[in-house]
Amino acid sequence: MRAELLSLAKPVADTVARHLVATGQLIDDDPEQALEHALAARRLASRIAVVREAVGLAAYQTGDWASAIAEIRTYHRMTGRQTHLAVLADCERALGRPEKAIDLFRGVERDKLSQGEALELLIVAAGARGDMGQHEAAAAMLQVRELTVESNEDWSPRLRYAYADALLASGRAEEAREWFTKAAAADTDAVTDAAERLLEMDGVEIEDESDDEPADRDRATSAKAGEADADTDEDDDDLDGEDYDDEDDDDLEDEDDEDLDEDDLDDDDDDDEDREGGADDEDDDDLADFDEKPTAAAADAPATKAETDK
Repeated sequence: MRAELLSLAKPVADTVARHLVATGQLIDDDPEQALEHALAARRLASRIAVVREAVGLAAYQTGDWASAIAEIRTYHRMTGRQTHLAVLADCERALGRPEKAIDLFRGVERDKLSQGEALELLIVAAGARGDMGQHEAAAAMLQVRELTVESNEDWSPRLRYAYADALLASGRAEEAREWFTKAAAADTDAVTDAAERLLEMDGVEIEDESDDEPADRDRATSAKAGEADADTDEDDDDLDGEDYDDEDDDDLEDEDDEDLDEDDLDDDDDDDEDREGGADDEDDDDLADFDEKPTAAAADAPATKAETDK
């Protein structure tokens, strides 16, 4: 990869290299993010073949079949290689054009493909036959020497799995079971679901844990709602308690007002006695009559009810 980037200025080459590395690291777990890195690299170095390859493979992983075809074809044209014919054929299948996938298989130059690349293209072409309803023809295509060869390569379990799938679609269930078993035995890296297919053939239903997640979320939501209702009830009780306190304050204020009224009456009686006692001295200026009435204390305003933030 670095050899292809030598034609770029060093800062640009370093940036492109970082984007390509990120694409390779994310392409399996987060293909959308991987595609963003690949596109960023293409904006800086669109004439670099490895960049176009990265964009094509990332687009394939995200399901952007048309973009993947365009980028992979550009990569093949720039390099003269046919490295990703299986990817191109699979994109054609995904676009509903299985006949084009078969044409790619027929027109390939076998000497330009590695063993793994040739077998991957064979598997895709057989799948295209199956898409067209030609399941027996698909099974016949897969009866190659490598089918019975013990190998640690990824193509070994994939080839056996594809053959078993074609046999099952042809109605040859017992033979399919045999080859699913062989595929599962060779699949140490879990590149296929051969073991699950065997369980399905035995009538064992495999529950998807993700199906339980909505129910768990519903239960969690209900629990939170119950807690919220309980908190609301407690707040209402607190408010009711405040109402009772306000009523008690009003009662105390009423009693204070009554005490003040009684004091006023007592003062009035005293004033009357003073006026009677001093009736004979009306002409005496030093004993001028006066009325002094105490003013009633203003009642405190009742406490306002606290607002609750619901």
